[in-house]
Amino acid sequence: MATLSASKALTLAAPLSLDSGQVLEDVQIAYETYGELAADKSNAILVTHALTGDQYLASKHPITGKPGWWERRVGSGKPIDTSRYFVICANVIGSCLGSTGPASIAPDGQPYAMRFPVITIRDMVRGLVGLLDGMGIERLHAIVGGSMGGMQALSLAANWPERAERVLVIASTSRHSAQNIAFHELGRQAIMADPNWQDGDYYASGASPDAGLAVARMAAHITYLSEDGLTDKFGRNLQDRDTKSFGFDADFQVESYLRYQGSGFTRRFDANSYLYITRAMDYFDLAEEHGGRLANAFAGSQARFCLVSFDSDWLYPTAESRHVVHALNAAGAAVSFVELSAPYGHDSFLLDVPALDRVVKGFLE
Repeated sequence: MATLSASKALTLAAPLSLDSGQVLEDVQIAYETYGELAADKSNAILVTHALTGDQYLASKHPITGKPGWWERRVGSGKPIDTSRYFVICANVIGSCLGSTGPASIAPDGQPYAMRFPVITIRDMVRGLVGLLDGMGIERLHAIVGGSMGGMQALSLAANWPERAERVLVIASTSRHSAQNIAFHELGRQAIMADPNWQDGDYYASGASPDAGLAVARMAAHITYLSEDGLTDKFGRNLQDRDTKSFGFDADFQVESYLRYQGSGFTRRFDANSYLYITRAMDYFDLAEEHGGRLANAFAGSQARFCLVSFDSDWLYPTAESRHVVHALNAAGAAVSFVELSAPYGHDSFLLDVPALDRVVKGFLE
């Protein structure tokens, strides 16, 4: 995995107490900002990223050179308009793009590796709240997140209800299903079965568990797509050949695509971070955190909520969003909901869906 120096970073003023009971000292949060913060600090929007995302929301990624992962929606005149809003995106703790995680140096001078404490979504949000405190931002105009970012948005709304006026949750859920946990466990086992994983202590060896991480990414990537989308894009078309090889090369275009996704991922992500973040997602259950009833999480909330799902998303299907909407209604919160039609599966929130642009822009205004 390539190393990265964060362009902006803040060390939290206080140690970070975690749900596990452990404490992290000198936590660093890497982040990017876009636009100008108003004098009264009333125009800040926090955008939270998904599992393999990062702080490079609308700027070129320093490792891959690719455009920011939501550049289509964040910028001057775009749905999240940086001529009006001050937009913040931070790398979550446990990740590997500048924030404190398994690859970070522990107090003894060695990488944490598997000594890094297991974290939760709520711990990630604790780090984000610490960042906002360090920036002197008491209340956000909005928090916006898709997928795991939506989990963070819901967690902030439930546990720090005074910190955001608007909460926009896209293609997400209030708890991980057994099926989603199963896919994550497949990925984790692929990493840990790679001989180069070395029980997580691979940083000084020069040999990372890239093969296992690539398989984990391939398996996860399938869940981000839809059957119709895969069929339309690849079908059973062969890759750079006229006939089957009668071997185990990438005969089909879809095989080649998945291999490309897997190998590219290993250049920008850390295998141990993948273990920790997927575990945090699996532990996420907002109802469990609030007495077993999801509506309790939002009792008395003064924020406005908007939930968005996609009809082709089978990872976090519309029923998951409706479940949250029903809980918000039971709590008396102001909530709107829309299911959008798009052929791209779960990844629709990252792709060109004009209807999503209109929802985002309208809700933030």
